[in-house]
Amino acid sequence: MAATHNIVRHIAATAAVMALSAGGAAGTPDTIRPGYWESTNKVTAPIQSSKTEKRCITPEAVSKFMGCYINHHYTCVCPAQSYASGKILFHGDCVDAKHRHVEIDGEGAYTPTTLQMTAKGHFQMIGMSFPFSASTDAHRIGDVCPVGADSSDGR
Repeated sequence: MAATHNIVRHIAATAAVMALSAGGAAGTPDTIRPGYWESTNKVTAPIQSSKTEKRCITPEAVSKFMGCYINHHYTCVCPAQSYASGKILFHGDCVDAKHRHVEIDGEGAYTPTTLQMTAKGHFQMIGMSFPFSASTDAHRIGDVCPVGADSSDGR
């Protein structure tokens, strides 16, 4: 009986090591892959707009592209931010150069080559609070960025 128990433990330990090495052997973290990406960013409220662009997502920019970020006009702090197992969640506060704050909540899904995310929140203007909602739908179009491609530190 003890021998059977030891064999079961050995098989379980071997399976665990194989699972860990399979996930880490290639060195691929649980994120999107850097490369050349096309993304469509939409604002659906308060005023509708849409912009599609292609950009080079560097390894350093992956976490910013996947997380709490509005645009280059805002600095965001999101203590409640995570991305794992294909799911994205974040909550935080963004501030612009004029010290205007924007509360933001977001969620989404990703694979190594796709990302879909939605965000909503409230911003202050003329002493009033206005809701906003936005989305990003992106996919990786290449391993290598073309010469002269726009590099990105986020969306």
